[in-house]
Amino acid sequence: MKKFRPDELGSGPNGLVPAQVRMSNWFNTPGNQVYRVPCRPHFILIAPNLFKLVNNLSSMPIEICGIGGFSETGKNSTAIRIDDEVVILDMGLHMENYIRYTKDEDISALTYEELLEVNAVPNYRLIDEWRDKVIAIVPGHGHLDHIGAVLFSIKLFPHASIVCTPFTAEVLKSIFADEQIKLSNKIISLNLNSTYKLSEKISVELVYMTHSIPHTAMIVLHTPSGKIVYANDYKFDNHPVLGQKPNIERLKEIGEEGVKVLIVEALYAHEHKKTPSEAVAQQMLKDVMLGVHAEGKAIIATTFSSHLARLKSMVDLGKKLNRRIVFLGRSLSRYVIAGQNIQIIDFKSEVKLVRNKDKLEKILHKINKDGKGKYLLVVTGHQGEPKAILSRMARGELNFRFTTGDVVIFSCSVIPVELNRNNRDVLERELKNKGVRIFRDIHVSGHAAREDHRDLIEFVRPKHIIPSHGGQDKAVHLVELAEEMGYEINKSVHLLEDGKRILIK
Repeated sequence: MKKFRPDELGSGPNGLVPAQVRMSNWFNTPGNQVYRVPCRPHFILIAPNLFKLVNNLSSMPIEICGIGGFSETGKNSTAIRIDDEVVILDMGLHMENYIRYTKDEDISALTYEELLEVNAVPNYRLIDEWRDKVIAIVPGHGHLDHIGAVLFSIKLFPHASIVCTPFTAEVLKSIFADEQIKLSNKIISLNLNSTYKLSEKISVELVYMTHSIPHTAMIVLHTPSGKIVYANDYKFDNHPVLGQKPNIERLKEIGEEGVKVLIVEALYAHEHKKTPSEAVAQQMLKDVMLGVHAEGKAIIATTFSSHLARLKSMVDLGKKLNRRIVFLGRSLSRYVIAGQNIQIIDFKSEVKLVRNKDKLEKILHKINKDGKGKYLLVVTGHQGEPKAILSRMARGELNFRFTTGDVVIFSCSVIPVELNRNNRDVLERELKNKGVRIFRDIHVSGHAAREDHRDLIEFVRPKHIIPSHGGQDKAVHLVELAEEMGYEINKSVHLLEDGKRILIK
């Protein structure tokens, strides 16, 4: 029997050996004397320690720590440890607590410690012994309940790269630039439907998905212990207003390859339906904006600043009304400029962006002079945040006066937490007292409902399911669905809480 050196491997028929083995460093370790033995129709490789190593790799347990978003809605963050390496998925704010503390949804320079005190950021003390093992932070998209804590928490992980989609990268860069904070961590902008090697053991894949913000990814971690799919915010929209359809074919392929764990949002798992397409919201907006008599009156619309598809619909309808379009508010400017920087939208010739206080007063003076019936104003403040533009307009703090018959369109739902309900009640009372016509809930959700989750589970066929993005009251509905589909509680579907860990072998 002939003995081969490592550099001779691959000389056999069809290059069978090198296609299967990429372990040149391992081959040079003691005990790994490599033999190639004739065996029809090819050769087989005999290396005593190879099988031991492969077995050790495949038997590495996956340890998952729920840092935020498992006991309540918000602060989304999950740490996953494979051997001596940790990846953090999402690094989000608890928006209700953050707005209660700051009176605004926009990001401002505060300390991690003060925000931890008010439970507005994930508590990374829960993984103190893992902190030096963190090799990457991978947010699934650019909503603040998924990336908002990066500004405050990143100093805890000085050697971790941030891997995200191009739009998410642009938003993060904008946040750091606005607060004049220099980021030492590397931001790696990874195209959707691409894979990036984080280490010798772990790769991350970002699968294109639809949601209420561009460049949303379903994250797939490829590890020696199996694939982990992180579906924390998605919907299956086959008629998107902006961007592509979700990459369902890739999800099916990943399911064929085998998925060890699916971590999936449970926010609307109690709703027995499929979430409607954004095209439905576009039609709802059209019915209001083009179907309501508002000649000579103000039309003011508000929605999530990051919802570029919804903003595009507003711009298109504003042009049909022959109104000049003005966006008022810092967060609106941030997301629009991020989208324009990577060429997924282009509002430059159609929209005037106003974010600074001095420019705000000037444009409002011009609107009053020209007549508010000539403008469509898109403003921040859809949840009634006290410091947002719409609330300040309603309180008379800005140079704008509502009159009877003016139109305000809330192209959003009220996020169902006490603070938002109270803020919206205050705002709507102010508007009603001024005779404003209010249109609520001109909106469809960006989150999957129960039947979307059923489809996802059938596509990827995971061995284990962990509900996320909501407290136990939300998670139990996903558990019920999983049990319908043959999963067993505490065996193949698991309830995780913030601060708790689960070991999956």
